[in-house]
Amino acid sequence: MDEGKEGSRIQGSRDSRVTNIWTKNSGVRSQESESEKWETGADNVFNESKQQTNSPHEPSVHATFFVLGWIAKKLPGLIREIHSRGHEVASHGNNHHLCTAESAESLKKDLTDSKERLEDIIGGPVQGYRAPSFSINNDILKVIEDAGYLYDASYNSFDKHGRYGKLSTCGYRKAGIAFRISDGFYEIPVSNLCLKPIAHSLQPVVFPFGGGGYFRLIPYLVFRKGIQRILKMDGTYSFYLHPWEIDPGQPRVENAPTLLKFRHYVNLASTASKIERMLSDFRDCRFVTCGEYVEAIAIERL
Repeated sequence: MDEGKEGSRIQGSRDSRVTNIWTKNSGVRSQESESEKWETGADNVFNESKQQTNSPHEPSVHATFFVLGWIAKKLPGLIREIHSRGHEVASHGNNHHLCTAESAESLKKDLTDSKERLEDIIGGPVQGYRAPSFSINNDILKVIEDAGYLYDASYNSFDKHGRYGKLSTCGYRKAGIAFRISDGFYEIPVSNLCLKPIAHSLQPVVFPFGGGGYFRLIPYLVFRKGIQRILKMDGTYSFYLHPWEIDPGQPRVENAPTLLKFRHYVNLASTASKIERMLSDFRDCRFVTCGEYVEAIAIERL
């Protein structure tokens, strides 16, 4: 489950992501947004994240929380509690700047600073990273690897979103749903539904079924069918959601464009119940964190 990458964020909102890997058994957020605009949102992040860690399905369901360094600085106790409950803490950068808009030097600093801050708080290693708005490319992957991460989880194959990055996976060996970038570094893609047209000369069509705004917008029964199709094809499904997506009472940005307000606020009131229904419907699946998944495929256990 992941809290970012997906739909849009309203400018000035705070961010953190949750991602969960399932394996089958057999807003507009702008790069220029200033951190001080998020001050009033700290309490919302605390309450939203606490709600996600308090699932009645615990302790069988664990997730990866991709946390902003800014949030970790403001709420270190929340980060320690997420870690103590058995969830994985990973990095989402410091201030939600798009990777594609950063120089290699500034990106490397952001990656290392956020990693060190989180490690200091939880007293253990931080292995994963997710780029704001999935803004990666092959050059950025190299910077992430050089910053000491075991995996990146930013590749979204849905190419109709203007902020998502582009990644060439040619030449990378598959390991489960992940790509082995090197002996010690992996890319975990967001799960999308890829359908091949009847006409073999046409390219496959990718539908966004990884979570976030798409999970809120698509009717649940249709989304469930998509997950079932992905599990049948790949044996594994990677889902993400933002904590703010289960908070219908969050402050509203009234002067945002109508379309962006719709994308950010649609169906917030029903998201939590949809998650509970989804976890119940797929209770026969095994839920693992991104880090657990990578460690398992690294020793060929999945």
